[in-house]
Amino acid sequence: MLGWIKRKVEYSKLDRKEDFSIPDQPVSKILSQNITYISDLLGKNSDIVFRRFTIGRQQKADALIVAIEGLYDKTAINENIIKPLMELETEDHPILQRLETIEQDLLSISDISTESMMKKSVSQLLKGDPILLIDGMEKVYILGSRAWEMRGIQEPVTETVVRGPREGFVETLRTNTSMLRRKIHNQNLIIEQMTLGTLSQTDVAIAYIDHLVNPDILEEVKNRLKRINTDAIMESGYIEEFIEDAPYSPFPTVSNTERPDVVSARLLEGRIAIMVDGTSTVLVVPYLMMESFQAAEDYYSRPYYASFLRILRLVGFLVSTLAPAAYVAFQNFHKETFPTELLISLSASRQGVPFPLFIEVYIMIISFEWLREAGIRMPRHVGQAVSIVGALVLGESAVNAGFVGAPTVIVVAISAITSFIITPLNDSISILRFMYLFAAGILGIYGVMLALTFFLLHVASLRSFGVPYMSPWFPITWAGWKDFLIRAPFWQLNRRPEALQTVNEVRQVKGNKPRSGKKQEGGEEL
Repeated sequence: MLGWIKRKVEYSKLDRKEDFSIPDQPVSKILSQNITYISDLLGKNSDIVFRRFTIGRQQKADALIVAIEGLYDKTAINENIIKPLMELETEDHPILQRLETIEQDLLSISDISTESMMKKSVSQLLKGDPILLIDGMEKVYILGSRAWEMRGIQEPVTETVVRGPREGFVETLRTNTSMLRRKIHNQNLIIEQMTLGTLSQTDVAIAYIDHLVNPDILEEVKNRLKRINTDAIMESGYIEEFIEDAPYSPFPTVSNTERPDVVSARLLEGRIAIMVDGTSTVLVVPYLMMESFQAAEDYYSRPYYASFLRILRLVGFLVSTLAPAAYVAFQNFHKETFPTELLISLSASRQGVPFPLFIEVYIMIISFEWLREAGIRMPRHVGQAVSIVGALVLGESAVNAGFVGAPTVIVVAISAITSFIITPLNDSISILRFMYLFAAGILGIYGVMLALTFFLLHVASLRSFGVPYMSPWFPITWAGWKDFLIRAPFWQLNRRPEALQTVNEVRQVKGNKPRSGKKQEGGEEL
């Protein structure tokens, strides 16, 4: 009993969050005190640069620039800050009086601000902005000259298109926000910034279109972000798990993408984008399940083919999740539904297989998950070879050795191939496949139908920031069906999704349908 109490007390101590915040104090007029404050905080770091120098040719004033090696533009600091200050002429006025307006008439750097508290100054320093301290002045100059190595803009690997922009987000927040600005040239595009993570101090930006987004949804997004109290935010996936509506559901209620054109289109529908510094993946909310079956290229190609592809993706989702379960159910419990010739062929192919069909399919699905994980984690050129060897050599060897039947390999292969069609639901498909297969192994097709009913009831009850997850299916909104299973022509998409309840639902006025030229009485075309 005493041991149990001791363990409980020790465990409760783990819930106490240590305070890693920076102590605060006003900027002192005495430069040495400010140097002592910064040295106590950052003096152990080898990448902190302290550059002391004197201002002015005649009258002298001590100054200090503090920066982080590798995070600032050295040329800009040397040419636009240090050199002008060291060559400053101060014959007519006292040096401190002359320095009061240096940010207006002396420092030729585009972004400069002042701060009177040391905590905020050090926080900006840690994000890459050098700071300037001058003896006798009770303020710190924050010099906006961040510069570091960054990846070039490239097409996202998982969201390639045949027709459309070949650009994707990168790991720099300001580059990503500028890509949105380049898509939407409107003053109502608002980008608000906040900092999350007590240790990482990660910059997070919220993008939305004012006078269009639902204010209740916007307020809910901000509240959920403000409630996050954790040490670090390393990627947008951290935030996704903190703000999603159904944390125990296998279905995502927060969308993610690496394409600026997709985010821009979602913003124009009245949604909200969450961008995190250090990652190229942007979150978009609210999120509807049917968006998983839509692709950016659907809006760049003809509506007929785009509609066909959407239906094809939906069928692929059903095949990927239900094919192994249906195969086991009909083989074990409902053999009378097969034609005689097919039943004989299937039975002959399983002659000598030592495992029950249920276990056989399970082994093949788990083997496929292993191969897929190996192909992803290994180096790209090696991973492709592993996938080919695993799919062809091992599969054929398993059939020849009599461990599995050829029909099982075919069914699992079809299920695996179709799962790659719907990338946003890839994780959910894997879980559903096992759940349906387990139900089929116990109750046959009745078990599959029971699991499918449970799945439909579950997704129908989900919400994404108050918006029904299955809209416009549940509840039915006929206006939303124009951009649902089919993609209607653009001249018919006059309104934004009704489920989002945007402030302005009208996307375009009616009458945009193309018309051929009509001839007047004189024979000329209008």
